[in-house]
Amino acid sequence: MLKTLGLDPLSEQIYRSMLAHPGEGIGELALRHGTGAAEVREALHRLSTLSLVRPSESDGTGFHAVAPALGMELLLARQQAKVEASRVAAAQLVAEYSALGPTGRESDSEQLVSVEEIRDRLARFGETAESEVMTFAPGGAHSAADLAASREPNAALLSRGIRMRTVYLDSVRNHQPTEEHVSWLSARGGEVRTTASLPIRLIIIDRKQALLPAQVTDARKGAVLVRSEGTIAALCALFESVWAAATPFGTKPEPDPQGLTRQEAEVLRLLASGMTDEAISKKLGVSPRTARRIAADLLERLDARSRFEAGVHAVQDGWLPSTR
Repeated sequence: MLKTLGLDPLSEQIYRSMLAHPGEGIGELALRHGTGAAEVREALHRLSTLSLVRPSESDGTGFHAVAPALGMELLLARQQAKVEASRVAAAQLVAEYSALGPTGRESDSEQLVSVEEIRDRLARFGETAESEVMTFAPGGAHSAADLAASREPNAALLSRGIRMRTVYLDSVRNHQPTEEHVSWLSARGGEVRTTASLPIRLIIIDRKQALLPAQVTDARKGAVLVRSEGTIAALCALFESVWAAATPFGTKPEPDPQGLTRQEAEVLRLLASGMTDEAISKKLGVSPRTARRIAADLLERLDARSRFEAGVHAVQDGWLPSTR
């Protein structure tokens, strides 16, 4: 996952193991990953170069892993040429390790297990927010009932001058209840944009605390509230990157030079990465039938008989970047 941040697979595995098992030495890491001590030392050297591990202060002969939030910020600083991809990968790693529980001060993170706990905390945010609420809302169109239920707390925030920015998926643009809700928000000062896909469900309050799903792949498995400055900085950078590339709700997204809509381009990228129709439908917030229809249309336009061939043709025709 961290290849886009300049980290090779073995070094990433060693870094993750050092986070999960901080007491292990070179021999134990080599045994865990089925490699030699020399390879582990080389990985540690690469990690040290990237500032992801540091010499242990106790004896000066070993290493300890830098906390993910700080480590990801350091990697991001080295990879500004790939800003969006880097921030997505960093935020996902931060979310994964935040979900494991507190890794520093106890006040840095908090587990919310039940739906009631999450709703109570969201209600408290509505009462205590001071300046800004930033939200990623993946999952496609929300029900009319859910949208209606959110109006009272949203109205309370906007009436207090709180800036509200929300990014939905492009798939909600044809959903009438969502269109009506966005019009309602906009009339009261709320800002809404859309994009083809979102990396994670996320709410950031006052750039001081953020609510994330406990499991990146399943938001129903509870949530984690994080307050660490490094983590919040990474998540705010992620939000700003996605927000800058997203399209205001009242503006129609323009196709790319190949004539692909943003949604079609994302489907093509996901197809090339090996995602199934069902996984693509969840990522884009559309039905599996719609995902299959878009995929079939792309195969036809690329004159491809299989998804693999579609990926090859897409690279050959310049629809996807060439990679080794």
